[in-house]
Amino acid sequence: MVLDHGKESAAEKLAKAESPIYDPSLCKRPFVYDAKRRYALLVVDMLNDFITGAIKCERMIPKISHVSHVVDAARQAGVPVIYSNDAHRRSDFELYRWLPHAMQGTWGGEVIKELTPKNGKDHLVPKRSYSSFYETDLDHILRGLYDEEGANTLLLAGLHADCCVRHTAADAFFRRYEVVVVEDAVESFTEAQLRIGIEYVRYWYLADAISSKEAARLVQGIRLVH
Repeated sequence: MVLDHGKESAAEKLAKAESPIYDPSLCKRPFVYDAKRRYALLVVDMLNDFITGAIKCERMIPKISHVSHVVDAARQAGVPVIYSNDAHRRSDFELYRWLPHAMQGTWGGEVIKELTPKNGKDHLVPKRSYSSFYETDLDHILRGLYDEEGANTLLLAGLHADCCVRHTAADAFFRRYEVVVVEDAVESFTEAQLRIGIEYVRYWYLADAISSKEAARLVQGIRLVH
């Protein structure tokens, strides 16, 4: 380890911070289901407490419109939209690590008004830990889509790139789903955490990262009927 005795310039420190942690040439994009992609859009923890409440991440506010753009495009194309939402109880072990947040039945646990789910159309999956799959109905819902053929590729948006999005991507990979992170529709508490989260998922989980405009074109281009 090289100790910093104040001799590094600000530009050198910035360049080092922006250099990739994981070699991008070793990443592998999704390819397994190229013959027949069946997408689902998963919106993770876009809740009041995550944006402006108990564990707020105001860095996400400018990106809400990006999430909304992809949600609208997915609905128009017939791609299922699933909201994965913290819905904590006082007994949840996670609350030893974090302040109470997104408690079940509270304002803080509601999806922000800009992304209100469509009744009878979108799916809601309450969760009590980081992964959207852990002790939830998500896998069951995904496998029941497309006339029981099941979704095979998840578009991920929301919070946090280095926590709930990352752990959801891991559990998706373990269950043989491929993952595409909507890069400008996810966020973290810091820029470094954001970059690490996206890089980690791309490196380890047969995943890709694309813009919200690309994601919208992707789902609109398939115009599913199911």
